[in-house]
Amino acid sequence: MRTPQSWQNARLTLVFAGASAAAWILATALGLDQMAAVWGGFIPARFDGVASELPLAPLALTPLTATLVHGGIVHLGFNLLILLFCGRAVESIIGSRQYAALYLIGAYAAAAAHYASDPHSTVPMVGASGAISAVIGAYAIMFGRNRVKVANPTAALWLNALWLAAAWVALQLLIGATFETSGARIAIAAHIGGFLAGLLLAKPLLLLRYRGA
Repeated sequence: MRTPQSWQNARLTLVFAGASAAAWILATALGLDQMAAVWGGFIPARFDGVASELPLAPLALTPLTATLVHGGIVHLGFNLLILLFCGRAVESIIGSRQYAALYLIGAYAAAAAHYASDPHSTVPMVGASGAISAVIGAYAIMFGRNRVKVANPTAALWLNALWLAAAWVALQLLIGATFETSGARIAIAAHIGGFLAGLLLAKPLLLLRYRGA
């Protein structure tokens, strides 16, 4: 499948990217970036009833509000680069409604995986990486080259998906090990959770679009 080159059918990708950039610029300009991380970040320990002196977003919404908070210009820039590259193609293929579902479910899948990895953490998880990982997963299924050659098309699809998932997990573990030495914390589990959600949702969302056409 050829990668779409037009933005005409990928406007929601621009909306998500613009909202993330605007939120970071506003928080940074007002000097509220640290407060924004606590207010909107996903904090697993909140499920234990851990309180905060600062106002907090509703717990059920924090997987979404966390996507609007970033740890710096490099964090934001890398996420937007990947989102714009993969999101344009995926949204053009599956449609805006299905793409919105992919992004939102990816955000919650990422939060769930992050919670499972460290349920008592008080450190806010911020960034759109988890939701974007779901977009990457869908992109990999739709546009990735099938490296597994078997006669059954369905088996080939899932074996290829497992290969892609394994490669993504390995990459995240490598990134985590690299940045851990510098003191930065990478939400590896969140990236993996979002990516797996994208792998699983790509085909159903594509079928949903064309069944409703």
